[in-house]
Amino acid sequence: MTDQTAAPALADDATARRNVFVLAVAGALGGSVPPIVFATAPLAAFGLLGDDRSLATLPITAFVVGTACGTIPAALLMRQVGRRPGFIAGMLISALGSSLCALAMARASFVLLCAGTFLAGFAAAFVQQFRFAAADTASPAFRPRAISLVLAGGIAAALIGPQSVIRFAGYFDGVPFAGAYLAGAVLSVLAAVTLTVLEIPRPQIRRAAETGRRLGEIARQPGFLVAVGCAASSYALMNFVMTAAPLAMVMHHHSPNDAALGIQWHVLAMFGPSFVTGSLIARFGAERIVAVGLLLLVGCAAVALSGVSVGHFWLALVLLGLGWNFGFIGGTALVTRTYRPEESGKVQALNDFVIFGLVALASYSSGEMLLAGGWHALNIVVLPVAAASLLALFWQMRRRPGVA
Repeated sequence: MTDQTAAPALADDATARRNVFVLAVAGALGGSVPPIVFATAPLAAFGLLGDDRSLATLPITAFVVGTACGTIPAALLMRQVGRRPGFIAGMLISALGSSLCALAMARASFVLLCAGTFLAGFAAAFVQQFRFAAADTASPAFRPRAISLVLAGGIAAALIGPQSVIRFAGYFDGVPFAGAYLAGAVLSVLAAVTLTVLEIPRPQIRRAAETGRRLGEIARQPGFLVAVGCAASSYALMNFVMTAAPLAMVMHHHSPNDAALGIQWHVLAMFGPSFVTGSLIARFGAERIVAVGLLLLVGCAAVALSGVSVGHFWLALVLLGLGWNFGFIGGTALVTRTYRPEESGKVQALNDFVIFGLVALASYSSGEMLLAGGWHALNIVVLPVAAASLLALFWQMRRRPGVA
């Protein structure tokens, strides 16, 4: 009996560095689509809905649900055909989703907008695999830095995405945001072209008995549970606050451009530290970096609770992005310690499925919480979740877990 499973690639840091560059460029282009969606979809939905606007954040939820739904298909596809064709397919799906969003605005269709953001989110699951692909040909010593450098491509995405909104959202008279969504489609196609030069060995056929432990056995490890829990809470809290932020800013009489710039600063903060996050993990340990990330999320909530000026929103969003960077990258590094090379595909798929399932729940509840309790009530929720994650992390640090 055989199973299509990626064989562990030989460590080749020269190839890994080249792949990191390719993946970072593709991430800068294809990764621009989520900021475009995050900055525009709640506002677009707000304009398309009637009197009941409680579903204004549903397109963002559709995006996150799409990402959750795409995690396992993305992993399975790449296990069958390899990283390069899988990633290219993902970017073409992203172009289709962005185009559908533009069509939705032209037809004033809320349902079509949700369908487009769902497809864009489905494609984002492929982009999430970039960080794991960076580790495929990297040595253990270079692996944390490879992961963080790939995510550094998000710095450019943080500029390209929101600037696309500011420059192209009103490109078509009477069809708001359609130009920004079409810009996202073009960027996705350019990402697909960039990925044609990616060099990661194709998977090899291996016997099922050689594919490592059962997934349930891996998932029951305390180290795995804490790692995924911290990464998931960092991502879910970030999405919970970020999803509501543009709408909350407009509700507090700030302009859509202020909201787009807030998202720009947020995404810059998300990916800006990635140049050094890997080095910090190597020096201080992933657990300590995750702890710093969770404390930054607490700081975000504290700033948001202290005022609703543009400055308060922007500072809160910056702290939110920094907290995500340390919490999520650190959590990802912790996850990579819990599995063996031959187990990577199934564990990575489970990791992302759990994370984005929780993020989808956070995204959906964000709009309801904002409209029911306001911006302050929404940020209060951050505090107990971050505190619980910190307690679990400190417990795990005392156990001094080993590598699986």
